[in-house]
Amino acid sequence: MRSHDVSAGLGAGEPIAAADPRSARALRGLLADHARLTLLDEASRRIGTTLDLQATCTELARFVLPRFADLASVEIMPPEALPTGLTLGSGPLRARRIALEAASAQRARLSGLTPAGQWVRHRPDCPTSRCLRQGGDAHPGVDAGQDWSCEIGAGGGSATGSVLIVPLRARGQLIGVLSLLRTATATASSVSAEDEAAAVQAVADRAARSIDDARRHALAQDLTIDLQRALLAEPGNPHANLELASRYLPSGTSAMVGGDWFEAVRLSFGRTLLVIGDVMGHGVEAAVDMSSYRTLLRYIAATDLPPHRILRQLDHLTSQNDATRPATCLLALVEPARHRCTFASAGHLPPALLGPGHPARLLDVPTGPPLGTGLGDYQAVVHAMHPGQVLLLYTDGLVERRTEDIDASLARLTRLGRPQPAGPLDELLDHVLAAVTPGAPDDDIAVLAARIQG
Repeated sequence: MRSHDVSAGLGAGEPIAAADPRSARALRGLLADHARLTLLDEASRRIGTTLDLQATCTELARFVLPRFADLASVEIMPPEALPTGLTLGSGPLRARRIALEAASAQRARLSGLTPAGQWVRHRPDCPTSRCLRQGGDAHPGVDAGQDWSCEIGAGGGSATGSVLIVPLRARGQLIGVLSLLRTATATASSVSAEDEAAAVQAVADRAARSIDDARRHALAQDLTIDLQRALLAEPGNPHANLELASRYLPSGTSAMVGGDWFEAVRLSFGRTLLVIGDVMGHGVEAAVDMSSYRTLLRYIAATDLPPHRILRQLDHLTSQNDATRPATCLLALVEPARHRCTFASAGHLPPALLGPGHPARLLDVPTGPPLGTGLGDYQAVVHAMHPGQVLLLYTDGLVERRTEDIDASLARLTRLGRPQPAGPLDELLDHVLAAVTPGAPDDDIAVLAARIQG
């Protein structure tokens, strides 16, 4: 260990007057409490700066180096693991190693260990397995021995020194383990092993809350993404006279996915109703509301009403439920036999039309209020749509930038550089997304392209 680091962290080595033993003990206690609070305050500032699980675990591993150890590993148990105290089975325990850090003199040992991001299996009788099974407190001074890594199939090799295994507990449940290797080459500390283990445990307890918050955030985001992917299936089958292609791009880890959706409803006489919408907000609630809007729209569209009357009916039904979030929506009734398309908009961005050899142009569509408001004032407009032209419906994540006016954002669509609509629609969408999408989108992106077959 390094005496100057540990002393700074635990308050050892301060000159204490020996005249009054009781005063000396009280002063030592005050200094130890002050040092512990200082250590925990620093840990709070440096660990848990984001809701990213890997970043939070890496911050913990780097915090304990080199003041408490030469090598640190943070492993998190899988979500399906049983709570502490219940039987986890007799086979090798496994946890996912999220962070693995080492001091400069010990980095060569990392090559023999399971890297970060991979599952680790520990031997049933090793200290890490016992900690994962039983929890408890940190146990100081476990000899490293010939198998200090205690990983099945790992080549960590032998080490002289000690291993400190620290449970990570949050909300009364064991969520993982912090493993520290302290080599014999480290300078001896004037602080007892028990006091040092207690200090590391205090840091781990403080960090575990941030790790659990990041873990829960990641689980919630994965759940929302899985839910939206299950709800946002491919658009329905159009008539053979209409070709479709679609894309859905979540915004990433910076925000929960939202309620973007698209749909195609096959109607009589060769007509197809195209739909694109965006429920306001993000998260599971927005995804559930998106499914509700989509189901109601399919039901209403089956009555063969014109687009603006479909929006009126949908707005009327959804406005009766105060829990349903408002949503923007654009309908496009494509009639290939008549070479035309009828539009109606509920607060949605205008569609774009791409012609062979011509840049995209935005179509003028009267914009009514969003769905769910109960206002229900929508109008229909007809535009020509000839074979070979491509109709592009999209949500605001494709074009919007926080730092610019919406008109400037929409104008970006008209500067696509004369794309070739005659090629495959999938390639056209790839071109549109590459040319228009922000580098770091703030919102989900849904795009639906349609072309009348000649």
